[in-house]
Amino acid sequence: MRFFTFLFLLFSISVFAQKTNKYDTFFEKGNGNQTGTYQETIAYYRLLANDFPTIEMQKMGLTDSGEPLHIVIFNPDKQFDFEKIKKNKAVILLNNGIHAGEPDGIDASMQLLRDLALGKIKAPKNTVIVCIPVYNIGGALNRNSTTRTNQDGPEIYGFRGNARNYDLNRDFIKSDTRNTKSFVEIFHKINPDIFIDNHVSNGADYQYKLTYIMTQHNKLGTVLGNFLNTEMMPTLILDLQKKGIETTPYVNAFADTPDKGFAQFFESPRYATGYTSLFNTIGFVVETHMLKKYAERVKVTYEYIRAAIDFTDTNYSKIKQLRLKNEEQYKPQKSYTIKWKIDSTKAIPFSFLGYEGSYKKSDVTTGNRLFYDRTKPFKKDVSFHKEYKSAKEIIIPTAYVIPKGFWPVIDLLKSNGIQMEEIQKDTLIEVESYKIADYKTTNSAYEGHYSHSNTTTKSQIMKVAFAKGDYIIKTSQKGIKYLLETLEPEAIDSFFNWNFFDTILQQKEGYSEYVFEDTASQILKENPKLKVELEQKKQTDINFAKSPRAQLDWVYKHSVYYENAHLQYPVYRILK
Repeated sequence: MRFFTFLFLLFSISVFAQKTNKYDTFFEKGNGNQTGTYQETIAYYRLLANDFPTIEMQKMGLTDSGEPLHIVIFNPDKQFDFEKIKKNKAVILLNNGIHAGEPDGIDASMQLLRDLALGKIKAPKNTVIVCIPVYNIGGALNRNSTTRTNQDGPEIYGFRGNARNYDLNRDFIKSDTRNTKSFVEIFHKINPDIFIDNHVSNGADYQYKLTYIMTQHNKLGTVLGNFLNTEMMPTLILDLQKKGIETTPYVNAFADTPDKGFAQFFESPRYATGYTSLFNTIGFVVETHMLKKYAERVKVTYEYIRAAIDFTDTNYSKIKQLRLKNEEQYKPQKSYTIKWKIDSTKAIPFSFLGYEGSYKKSDVTTGNRLFYDRTKPFKKDVSFHKEYKSAKEIIIPTAYVIPKGFWPVIDLLKSNGIQMEEIQKDTLIEVESYKIADYKTTNSAYEGHYSHSNTTTKSQIMKVAFAKGDYIIKTSQKGIKYLLETLEPEAIDSFFNWNFFDTILQQKEGYSEYVFEDTASQILKENPKLKVELEQKKQTDINFAKSPRAQLDWVYKHSVYYENAHLQYPVYRILK
């Protein structure tokens, strides 16, 4: 009898082991330094979705690779209709593999959703988890073992650029890629309360396995930003410490050592969390340390996500309320910051776990090289700058007006849920009009653009004739921050700075100098005041005085013959 009992127990253990092994990930089956292919990752999630009613996988829009994005949803209530989910529960969105050579989040998320489905970890009651398994599919298909030069594992991984060689974490506001357009669709479909983007760091060496970027709290808005800065982030840090995981804000130090101090990374809307913050979503970037073992990095990513889920589940109601309250800060006639800078007066001491850095003669070059000595760890207070202050503000208009001819911009606005109305008949409207006064342009291509910076404008109040079918966009709507960041040309990631309006920078008409000489002479005779201004400029501007061509062009640009469209920003502000 005992023999049969023994055989039964052996059989039961074997069956249980088989069932357990069935859900082992590629990473878990390997040597701790391997990650699955894109195909293996998607096949794994199909397995989970087929076997567990709490998990569903949905196919979403295309990427530049030709493959679609997927979202994988975990909801213990087995409800996958987001119109219903958003009413009662918080939503966390996990994004993985935006840089496909940084797959830590890919493997951590598979384990996490599996463990939730199996009941190995406590399932949240008030929170739904949504995961993008692999965001940069094109990069994931381009596997290699060399491009992440400084990274300690895994053995084979994807490439940073996508199928069209875009860095997808620079594309959110401009949306050049199918990946981003599909992400925007996902984002607005699920309206996440919390967003986590998983990465691996570059840069300095230090003791931490995990670093993080939280949405810049000053920029997020007082209501939500204060909550993130004083409640949520400290709780996550403490939770991880209880698990033996020390963390640091992302170490934004490359040319110098972190013990000299560093600043919080500023994620403008080109970046994932900079974009999601425009819609009052709290965002985090997990940056595991490139020089730590892959298995260790996957583990701390897993634990960070767990900590975020636990906090969100406990505070879901408050988070949802604060998101709504945060929107109230941004109203017509109030000021809005479009340029930020570090507040150097508010540096805080931060207890940092680092390694002593020094310089020694390079074996490769004729110079000295930076060297971190891991035999000399230290814990010391360093200066950390986490506070930003306003460097340029604008008054929020009541509405913007955009001519229908600028349909690429209009389409982008619509894809982001922006509500607009067509003008029903040709109309004269009093608006604030911008002229582009100055800007700088990069000398080399950056993410498919020769982008602008240091843009300045001149404004005036005028009446402008708009045609039937042009669009009025009221700012009293959920996407107000998105509107301000994209349509104010001086904002760092404005559509102007990303070249959406470059046609206005070129004159379409001109003049023959020998013909216009007579016209210019007549203009100055009929306008003595203008002639005085010309002479004064000759006296005060040496280069101008030496250039007859510049003088003639000056008269042209002060005449009725100069085209109004040149440097005229075609987005207008209604102030009242």
